[in-house]
Amino acid sequence: MDVITMILSLLCGVSLFLFGMSLMGDGLKSVAGNKLEAFLYKMTNTPIKGVLLGTGVTSVIQSSSATTVMVIGFVNSGMMKLRQAIGIIMGANIGTSITGWILCLSYIEGSNGIAKLLSSSTIAAVVAIAGTLLKMLSKKSIHRHLGNIMLGFAILMVGMQMMSGAVAPLKESELFMKTLTVFSNPILGMLLGIVMTAILQSASASVGILQALSITGALTFATAFPMILGIGVGAACPVLISSIGANKNGKRTALIYLLDDLFGMVLWGIVFYSLNAVLHFPFMTKTVNPVLIAAINSIFRIATVCILFPFIPKIEKLAKLIIKDSAEDLEDLADSADFDLLEERLLKYPALAIGQSNRVVAGMSKKVRKNVGRALNLIHEYSETKYEKVQRKEDLIDKYESKTGDYLMQLTRCEMDAAQTRQVTLNLRAIGDLERIGDYASNIARVTNQIHEENITFSPDAMRDLNIAIEAMREIVNNTMRSFQDHDLHVAMQIKPLAAVISNLCESLKAGHISRLSRGECGLEQGSVFTELVNSFERIVTHCVALSGAVRREYQEHPDYHVHSASAAELTEEEYNAIYNHFLEKYDMESQEEHEISVEAESVQ
Repeated sequence: MDVITMILSLLCGVSLFLFGMSLMGDGLKSVAGNKLEAFLYKMTNTPIKGVLLGTGVTSVIQSSSATTVMVIGFVNSGMMKLRQAIGIIMGANIGTSITGWILCLSYIEGSNGIAKLLSSSTIAAVVAIAGTLLKMLSKKSIHRHLGNIMLGFAILMVGMQMMSGAVAPLKESELFMKTLTVFSNPILGMLLGIVMTAILQSASASVGILQALSITGALTFATAFPMILGIGVGAACPVLISSIGANKNGKRTALIYLLDDLFGMVLWGIVFYSLNAVLHFPFMTKTVNPVLIAAINSIFRIATVCILFPFIPKIEKLAKLIIKDSAEDLEDLADSADFDLLEERLLKYPALAIGQSNRVVAGMSKKVRKNVGRALNLIHEYSETKYEKVQRKEDLIDKYESKTGDYLMQLTRCEMDAAQTRQVTLNLRAIGDLERIGDYASNIARVTNQIHEENITFSPDAMRDLNIAIEAMREIVNNTMRSFQDHDLHVAMQIKPLAAVISNLCESLKAGHISRLSRGECGLEQGSVFTELVNSFERIVTHCVALSGAVRREYQEHPDYHVHSASAAELTEEEYNAIYNHFLEKYDMESQEEHEISVEAESVQ
């Protein structure tokens, strides 16, 4: 067999191995549905559970990288804490060594009897036939997924056979023997393991190649051991790539995966080779076989986890020390501190629990007010950093709504008096309105991002009218949140008249846009984003009115009075008109236009 044919056969075997492993893992995940993911973030309240679950899940899906990527997603979304993730990552490192033991099946051979029945060729053939029948003939999706698992396993076995067959002639090559002795140097061996695994992006594939090479009889313990140490570090490559775009904790999770394997490589490298320098282990020159490689790989990983397990808090601190929190990250941590107020122990005492939830909802309203202001600022002063901050704070607002909503729903199952029940109901409605205002603030930010990326500009008339509406929006949001936080009925009573003025402003903005469009002063691109901004203004105003209704309802004599049906009847007609006319004069587009014309005329004179 010439060199080119050998290389192509080896690469083909590696490709089949990787494809088979991927197909088997995907099939196993499909059969399990979302249960594996659910286990990962629901059943990790203790480090030991995390290690066990990480081991189990990785043994099933045959990829420590896939497990860690899932964990990065959970940490990134806030569903899992960084400390919980460390245990799962440690378990994933153990679980990935199971693949080596499975691969040992491909080296069972025999010429007759039971040995022949248990040979890799027979096992692969039987599994492939069964998998094909299930996939083609079964109507149930779960059976087809089982067929994929079987086919994946069979392809994996065939891939291993191809790799073994490709490298078999190497046992007669003197050049190959001399080359392998070079990698008995610990540093070079570790580097080869790192590079090989980083290229293949699979620790299991690298171990499989080592097992294939071992059947040539040329692979000694001195060569295999440092490569196994390096394989774990190389497997961190796809994990690090997957963390690009994740938040700080997501990046820390990927870093911990690298640190665990790097620590294991350095620790056991120093310990083993220091002892060897003194004791001169006689087995260093002995050849290894597939089973011994699988054993070394498992022992190395289990020993590393045993050493690191007591230091999980220290590992977390180290990751935070390397990837430090910025001022904005610290601000986010301070913002989410409100969630600590929602203690389940207080649910036994509704009065205390309601008081805590009131504080959290008030905190949510402050975050919403600030985020609306940030979104409106982007219309005039866009920056990518400020845009990203709006979206990050929107995620925080969503978390407020989710956590507070769950807490309030638990409260509804407790025994409360009428006033307490009414307060819980008001808060549930309020967080819904606050969350929707936050959504529309995020939408305003997205529109400004589109304006910036597509270099869209508005006409001077459109910009002048829009500025008036922006100032009115700032006032209604600030007043709404102030009335809600302070339970200020006087301020709450002014929201509906101001909302009516803003509604008229928005209609004028749309009419002005249509007029400019018909005159050819602006195009469809400007019109689309302009209309999107105005629509977001109108939606925010609707929810501001609903929130002011929540404040007014606290003063209503009838507890069944619906928060969204509050009307101006609470004010006399004269009072309503006075407030309405005040805001109408303050945000009058025509008077603003006349003022600008007079200023322009004076400057010309």
